[in-house]
Amino acid sequence: MTPSPADPPDEALAADMPLSLPRSKPFQRFWCTRVLSSLSFQMLAVAMGWHIYGITHSAFALGLLGLAQFLPMFVLTLVVGQIADRYDRRRIAAVCQSIEAVAALAFAWGTFGGWLSAPVIYGLAACVGAARAFESPAVSSLLPGVVPRSHLPHATAWVTSAGQTAQIVGPALGGLLYGVGPAPAYIVCALAFASAAALVWGIPLQAKPAARAPVTLNSVFSGIAFIRKQPVILGALSLDLFAVLFGGATALLPVFARDILHAGPLGLGLLRSASAVGALSGTIWLAHFPLRKRPGAAMFGGVIAFGAATVVFGLSHNILVSLLALAVLGASDVISVVVRLSLVQLRTPEDMLGRVSAVNALFIGSSNQLGEFESGVTAGWWGAQPAVLIGGVATIAVALLWMKLFPELARVSSLGHEEEHPAAAS
Repeated sequence: MTPSPADPPDEALAADMPLSLPRSKPFQRFWCTRVLSSLSFQMLAVAMGWHIYGITHSAFALGLLGLAQFLPMFVLTLVVGQIADRYDRRRIAAVCQSIEAVAALAFAWGTFGGWLSAPVIYGLAACVGAARAFESPAVSSLLPGVVPRSHLPHATAWVTSAGQTAQIVGPALGGLLYGVGPAPAYIVCALAFASAAALVWGIPLQAKPAARAPVTLNSVFSGIAFIRKQPVILGALSLDLFAVLFGGATALLPVFARDILHAGPLGLGLLRSASAVGALSGTIWLAHFPLRKRPGAAMFGGVIAFGAATVVFGLSHNILVSLLALAVLGASDVISVVVRLSLVQLRTPEDMLGRVSAVNALFIGSSNQLGEFESGVTAGWWGAQPAVLIGGVATIAVALLWMKLFPELARVSSLGHEEEHPAAAS
């Protein structure tokens, strides 16, 4: 039976948040949902990338795989925000994760049947991208209903660690399973997605969902309008977008693993896990030592370090150096993630959180999936290593430029609580 949205708050959590947050049952379910969903998606990404590169032997084909996942998110952004603000976010997430489980089973079925061609992979990747377009804002905007909003920065660090833990285990497990055979990797993905759907359905909420307002033209674009009026949020989102857009080397990891480092599918999994190892280390550090002073400046420093680590990775021909560079890359990126998510959740009214989170998800999707397409195109022109080097230098240049364009972000003195930074009227 689905718990009522009006379930009483977790008294232990309210009384002693830092110690009791991991012991709160609603938060445990939310955390496990994020781990399982991210774990499955990371395994699926490794399997799809290695599969498509094995069929085509083309870096451009890897870029198209990222584009296939990005386009549905771009087209559906305004729709998914409205739905996340008007319907039960738990149900939305559960339905999306179920669709992703079915897509993973279709990959396994196509592998067994021998009909999993490149166009079919692109089509299934687009289905996964569409499902994640709805899932991401629904799950992100669900967190303020699970924990008190004043505790969101601490909860965000824990949730970020969930994603990074999955990014450590998922790619390595995906590469290991794909070494056994593609079908086992896809089947495990389907089981993990199904488990995440079952968990998210049963999360009790501390806050009732906002009343459904009528859909108008203003409400459809209100998430974009709100962000435009918040230079700190706009600066944080756009900085993350362009930094990962230019500096993301994830799409080219199959090329590096196979042709440059000669590491095989397991090596590909380790490469994808390395950045998550660094990111998890960063989230553990931030959970114990939060960014209390000048988080905006710390975000700029993290992006510059991200670009520098990307350059080192692009120059490396040694697997150990490459793993270390990716670990540093992940640790620096997590600063941007925690600052961005905390700013969005603390400075956005509850009744607009779904729409703003949808725009945030578009920025993230643009930086990841569209960044994969950009990396594939540039690698097709100049080769994998020059493409990564150019991306790393461009990332550093973007951070320096954004310091001039968004001085408000650089001057943010504290993440603070919602009461300290009242959100603008929706």
